[in-house]
Amino acid sequence: MGSGPDAEPGEAVAGAEDDAEATGAGRDAEPGEAVAGAEDDAEATGAGPDAEPGEAVAGADAGPQLSEAEAELAAQRALRERIERRKAEKTAPVEAGAKLSGQAADLLAAVRAVESGARSGDTPFAAPPPRRVAPAPPPGPGAGPAVERPADRAAVAAAAPEAVTAVRVVLAEGGAPEALAASVAGVLGEQAAQVLRDDPWQLLSVPGVRPEQADGFARALLGAECGPGDERRTAALIGRLLERAAVQGHTVLESGAVRKALAEHKVPDPDEAVEHAVAEGVALVFQDGVDETADGGEPVEVLLGLERYALAEESLADGLARLASTFADEASEAGEWGAGSVPPSAAELIRAVASNGLVTHSGGEAARSEPAALVTVARGLGLRAYAASHSADGRRRLGAALGDASASVTVAGLLAGVEGPGRDAEGALALDLLVVLDAPQLDVENAAVLVESLADGTRLVLSGDPGVLPSAGAGRVFADLLAARACPQIVSRTPDPGPIGELVSGIGIGELNQVEAPGKEVVIVPVRDAGEAVHRTVQLVADSVPRAFGVSPAQTQVITPGHGGSAGTRALNAALKQRLNPGPGRFGGFDPGDRVAYVPAPGRTLPGTVVSADAEGLHLDCEGTPVVVPKERVETAVRHAWALTAHQATGMRWPAVVVVLPGDAAPALSRPWIYTAFSRGERHLSVVHGVDQALPRAVAEIPDRPRTTRLRTLLQPPVQPLAEEAPEAAAGQSAP
Repeated sequence: MGSGPDAEPGEAVAGAEDDAEATGAGRDAEPGEAVAGAEDDAEATGAGPDAEPGEAVAGADAGPQLSEAEAELAAQRALRERIERRKAEKTAPVEAGAKLSGQAADLLAAVRAVESGARSGDTPFAAPPPRRVAPAPPPGPGAGPAVERPADRAAVAAAAPEAVTAVRVVLAEGGAPEALAASVAGVLGEQAAQVLRDDPWQLLSVPGVRPEQADGFARALLGAECGPGDERRTAALIGRLLERAAVQGHTVLESGAVRKALAEHKVPDPDEAVEHAVAEGVALVFQDGVDETADGGEPVEVLLGLERYALAEESLADGLARLASTFADEASEAGEWGAGSVPPSAAELIRAVASNGLVTHSGGEAARSEPAALVTVARGLGLRAYAASHSADGRRRLGAALGDASASVTVAGLLAGVEGPGRDAEGALALDLLVVLDAPQLDVENAAVLVESLADGTRLVLSGDPGVLPSAGAGRVFADLLAARACPQIVSRTPDPGPIGELVSGIGIGELNQVEAPGKEVVIVPVRDAGEAVHRTVQLVADSVPRAFGVSPAQTQVITPGHGGSAGTRALNAALKQRLNPGPGRFGGFDPGDRVAYVPAPGRTLPGTVVSADAEGLHLDCEGTPVVVPKERVETAVRHAWALTAHQATGMRWPAVVVVLPGDAAPALSRPWIYTAFSRGERHLSVVHGVDQALPRAVAEIPDRPRTTRLRTLLQPPVQPLAEEAPEAAAGQSAP
């Protein structure tokens, strides 16, 4: 298996298998690749975030208090319930698709036949919806168990022993491993055994089960009744395709890509299968915007998606419209926001925020000083202003720039209510200005929760570096908002300093330049093979970097494209542990002093150090915060972290970084991956280089792999058709 960017804790939702992407379809694969390629190797456990709802982060003094992750899940469920209520209140027919014909019209007709009040495909950005109540505050101490987050397929609820026993019997009859019983019962509920008997392909809803395995299980239970065109099979396949596409970042897929994938799974009539899945509510169909080819051009694009992402994107678009319109007529207030002696880019940002409720800000690491200046000015005006980062490391760095650690929070901590101002009586976050840094890391569901948590009159700034890797979850919120041009956009003119900053800036525009590094800030270490790459990496971390720069191994981070392979994170961590903290691994493979990464929820990686272990679980120190990981969660939620992938490292920085590029990593490289990995180092960057010309080729020729989403369309006003007879009508009205 190669060293591709394997699905990993903190980077992919839904328990994707560690080595899934080494097969050729990356986590941000093209829409067709997302469903048609490399999908049979992608869903098992590994170290993915297979958290049970009640097993999230627990403090060292664990008591009845909800953890941050549990409270976050509860807040997201509150949002989902409210969106469902709003959806049920919609009675207007679907506006989009009036000019469709043929297959597209058939698909839309299937939806309308089932849903008399379907979702609107267009959300005009210029027309904000009415005020809505923000999510209720997270439950307080002793409020009971956490609620499962819908997006976390791997978060399997605990099932009753009787249900597990009944499922085990059915699995045995179908020749499936009985070890799956608990997972099946957790996913399908108390009636899981009967569900499986009625529809054996529901086994595909369990992470790690492949289509051919579900087919064999179905044949054993149903005999000659089942075939490749069985509607139960095709519906389950479509649901799985869309789930897997979401793991790779897509919120929707083109219907043609879905039909192609169904054909590869031997479905005899993919068109009929798609229509059935839409009619059954397995998938929703969308045709956003106005058909400009109604007079005989190409057919319009029809998209298929899962309901939860459709709801999140529509809710997010509504919420952004609400915020953007708040200060549209209050530009006169801008004079009160005196920028003072701040750099020009910071002053421009302050002026934009003074008269707008929604603003985007783009820039690199040095540009983070500009949102910090904004928060400082806003606080000087008496406003409740806060800045939120993706990681605890980002929060620490931002707090130092602000000079006030209390004004800096993490997004997860803010939503969970364990950081920041808390919520007001209506459940909205009690603040006037929120600046979200690391905005590219916001997936569509978390972004929807965040925006729904902001009351009318709150200003929101989304700030980030467009060049870094996108979010772990589905969607491309920041990129879609930038592309839609739906609000003022401030682009920083503050460059990142030094040789590393110069190198990374060139990568951002597709150029891998040789930079002058008189202090050896950037060092290239050529290697011939993966074995030499591991050897040189250990040498750099343990000896060379500490001796030359005074940076200890604890402050040096190794970054590599994937977990698998002979120079992936597993191999590198094993070699680094042997050199830096040898031990028998008596605590589930870990020893006190081991450097680890803990994943309390998908998309979040917490760096830490092993302290001890006991009957409660593995005790960690996560940047000063004591954490206890239950022993049943250690295998799936904790990994050694001397070496990480670039996805895990996003949002964090270290004094020194060693980027390892073995020869088999070449297919995994892209410009955003290289940009992200190279920009993690503050003082020194070593590149263990074994990919030859694949590195400059990736920088120049492989930009961000596109994700298929609807948010950009929803953020843009619909194109109004021309009124061709308007002049005649006007003339008629003026006639005597």
